Amino acid sequence: MAEKSSRLAGFYKLSIEERAQTVAEWAGLDEAEKAALMGEGLTPEQANHMIENVVGTYALPLGIAANFQINGRDYLIPMVVEEPSVVAAISHAAKLIREGGGFQAEVTAPVMIGQIQVLDLPDLEAASATLEAHREELLEQANCCDPLMLRLGGGARGISFRPLPETPAGPMLVVHLHYDVRDAMGANTINTAVEAIAPMVAELTGGRTNLRILSNLADQRLATARGVVPAELLARGEFTGPEAAQRIAEANAFAVADPYRAATHNKGIMNGIDAVVIATGNDWRAIEAGAHAYAARTGRYSALTDWHVNENGDLAGELTLPMAVGTVGGATRVHPTAQVALKILGVGSAQELAMVLACVGLAQNLAAIYALSTVGIQKGHMRLHARQVALAAGARPEQVEAIASQLIAEGKILLTRAEELVREAP
Repeated sequence: MAEKSSRLAGFYKLSIEERAQTVAEWAGLDEAEKAALMGEGLTPEQANHMIENVVGTYALPLGIAANFQINGRDYLIPMVVEEPSVVAAISHAAKLIREGGGFQAEVTAPVMIGQIQVLDLPDLEAASATLEAHREELLEQANCCDPLMLRLGGGARGISFRPLPETPAGPMLVVHLHYDVRDAMGANTINTAVEAIAPMVAELTGGRTNLRILSNLADQRLATARGVVPAELLARGEFTGPEAAQRIAEANAFAVADPYRAATHNKGIMNGIDAVVIATGNDWRAIEAGAHAYAARTGRYSALTDWHVNENGDLAGELTLPMAVGTVGGATRVHPTAQVALKILGVGSAQELAMVLACVGLAQNLAAIYALSTVGIQKGHMRLHARQVALAAGARPEQVEAIASQLIAEGKILLTRAEELVREAP
């Protein structure tokens, strides 16, 4: 069997049906899975079993980003996102990194942190010492509740203690349980484990336990992506390739130094990551919270990426962030379209999915700062945005492209002008 390639030349020129068929053949989708891909996925009846007070479902566009090669393997990336230019931009950035040898990615073990808040302690250090002396008993108790996780190789890996002597509620001790959750996101497993050991913690310390909950700052569960772009490929407009590479490095330095810029810089990273997290039925709010908390781990909010010109004069980038995602449990195994998205990705584990997501974030960030530091962010984005403006003005599907083209030609991508064109259209 020939090696599958994510280089889909002319993919954007195909009809929706043709694109869906191409992806179906890539991933080996059956007719039901292809139907889920094309909008016949989650039914109101299924939704009614997922959350409360259901009155319907809500659809978002699902696109495919091409050109990704990660650790020598090609991937097609399903993305659920409403913002124009995201999918096109990330596909182009992945192509640039592909030319430099593709993405290299790695992950740490899928260890999550559960926290127990302990109050009313006369001596935080003595309480910590007591718990340390009973470490093995606490870990054994934490492993009592999920025998399947233990059989899969997961389970409690360690315990640590963080004294907080000065808080608005007085002194408290925070107990951290480190737990390997394998291919799960892990929230339910972690929450069950910390609730199981909380009574023992209270008894051993003589304190009072309050919150028992996972932390979304999953800094023990990190994913890293790296990539290189040959400088000559970055030539754009008036800038040579080496000049563009230097400008991208300077843009990253701005985000490292300034939290106002870093917030927007990191938002661009999450444009890509969130879209894939949503597509696969994972918890994008948890990923967002973890990423931004990690960006502030030094006490000052900063860029999550490092882009620099390497010793060969090429552009090199790296991104590390927490990545608590799963391929089993939750919506990943309930939502039909999420199941199809995972099949398209073809990931064999939560750790592989985490590596893909880190590479997606690095590519999306490259696309954004490459445009910002050369031609400006609006040129390509507004061309795609014009279609949305035409739709918002009431253009019929067959009118959208013509009206969008007229808006671009006039340089007036405005709703009022689009409404005029809709009224004038035959």
